Amino acid sequence: MKVLLYFEGENFISTSGIGRAQKHQIKALMSQGIEYTTDPFDDYDILHINTYGLNSNSMINKARKENKPVIYHAHSTEEDFRNSFILSNQLAPAFKKIIVSLYRLADEIITPTPYSKMLLEGYGIDLPITAISNGIDLTRFQYNAEKVKAYRKYFSLKEDDKVVLSVGLYFERKGLLDFFEVARRLPEYKFIWFGDTPLYSVPRVIREAIDQCPSNVILPGYVKGAIIDGAYLNADCFFFPSNEETEGIVVLEALASKQKVVLRDIGAFDPWLQDKVNCYKGKTIEDFVELVRGSVENTLPNLTEEGYKVAKSRSIENVGKQLKEVYERVLYKK
Repeated sequence: MKVLLYFEGENFISTSGIGRAQKHQIKALMSQGIEYTTDPFDDYDILHINTYGLNSNSMINKARKENKPVIYHAHSTEEDFRNSFILSNQLAPAFKKIIVSLYRLADEIITPTPYSKMLLEGYGIDLPITAISNGIDLTRFQYNAEKVKAYRKYFSLKEDDKVVLSVGLYFERKGLLDFFEVARRLPEYKFIWFGDTPLYSVPRVIREAIDQCPSNVILPGYVKGAIIDGAYLNADCFFFPSNEETEGIVVLEALASKQKVVLRDIGAFDPWLQDKVNCYKGKTIEDFVELVRGSVENTLPNLTEEGYKVAKSRSIENVGKQLKEVYERVLYKK
């Protein structure tokens, strides 16, 4: 069994959640000894496709002609396309038609959460759909004093500085505006938002918010390696007020780092994340201020060990086993 993992426009997606999903899929297959290729000109038995462009469509058609099974990994929905780039809301209905037409070409669909599975079923897609997490590499987020040191030095942090962390693109959907507002109300803490998006591609409200962001907010852009890993390991709270996700790989990264996690109460995090069990969930600015302060000041119960159990259940190895089951099933059907 040899699987073609196909990702169109790898350079474009490299800093996104789909880019991280690519790395995780490769590791997941390696963990199970499954032969794979990323070369579309190589021979393969199963096409596992992850992207939506013209080349992706061509790859599906080619696989169909060769009678090879096609698995579509549904990373995107209309809902998480909205409130992102300029004109995304206007283009969202057309985007939905495109992805639905592509998804329907598959033999089976994989999507990260029960929530995204529910959305796809609501689109009228009647193919088999399996919810499999994008997974998390637990080894990357084991405590490492050198990474913590590098992070604290990079941001010139004092011993008594309290830091609230988030990671994401500069999208309204990601909750950037609420992140800024909570920072305004908690000026005694530093707020760091890792991630970047070309400002010409986002709506004016986001550009203006970034220009006028609170003085206690740090926007370092896209940073990888020891700096961001150290931030996950050493920040006082991970605050992710996203309005819509299919899963949220950065949440898994925070859980794997044994971070205190504060989230918006949205469908994507049900039922695998439970309020006051393995994270804290809020709905309003007032909720977020209270939960972030309680997490930073340790006045709320520490839920990090329960959160880590969630990350362990979505380890690369477990994801690999689930992918193997799907691969074997589609091969058997063919």
